[in-house]
Amino acid sequence: MRKTAGIVLTAIAIAATTATAAISTAEQNRLREAAAVVSDLRSTPDKGIPDELWRRANCVIVIPSMKKAAFIFGGEYGKGVASCRTGNGWSAPAFMELEKGSWGAQIGAEQIDLVLLVMNRTGMGKLLDSKVSLGAGASVAAGPVGRDAGASTDLKLSAEILSYSRSQGAFAGINLAGGKLGPDKEANEDVYGPSVAARQVVLDNTIKPAPEMDTFLAALRGGVSPTAPRPAATSGRP
Repeated sequence: MRKTAGIVLTAIAIAATTATAAISTAEQNRLREAAAVVSDLRSTPDKGIPDELWRRANCVIVIPSMKKAAFIFGGEYGKGVASCRTGNGWSAPAFMELEKGSWGAQIGAEQIDLVLLVMNRTGMGKLLDSKVSLGAGASVAAGPVGRDAGASTDLKLSAEILSYSRSQGAFAGINLAGGKLGPDKEANEDVYGPSVAARQVVLDNTIKPAPEMDTFLAALRGGVSPTAPRPAATSGRP
């Protein structure tokens, strides 16, 4: 009996560290679209996110295909995924959602993609605990673009999150202050089960990614050598 119980407990422990294989079509599409956004921005260093800032970011959140109606009326919200650096690559992705907000600079776009660089684990922890009001609960700033833009700005030293948008193929900084960002509980429960918190997935790195997640994680690895999170050089960072 003891031997049988031990086998059962071991099986449960193994299952608890692996993402559920039954990922819905919508969640697979989200991962695939996020991978395409990351691949595009990494292939245009002169017009996209500076390499320096990409390498310094502890975590990345990608919200693909935010529709125009979400910006004008605030009645919809964007859905995306997040991953954080580990000692040997990137964590399994947690599913995220961004609620409401009206960002006038993008009001004429039919749809935009959002990429957020979370510069430290403290900032990511805030987002994973509950939905956070950007600009109030977590400091956010429009990120600089171009290969050398990171060298001439102090944004990376003061903001917890640097935000970017892409419309018609071009990336630009965007002010997301006022939006609410946090875990997509329904999607995370669907993929990982109700007993697994988003923090366990991306910060504790205790979850093994499912095969359906490989394309997104490969896109994050592309062009940049994996590095472990760096200690912060300023106050407010771990």
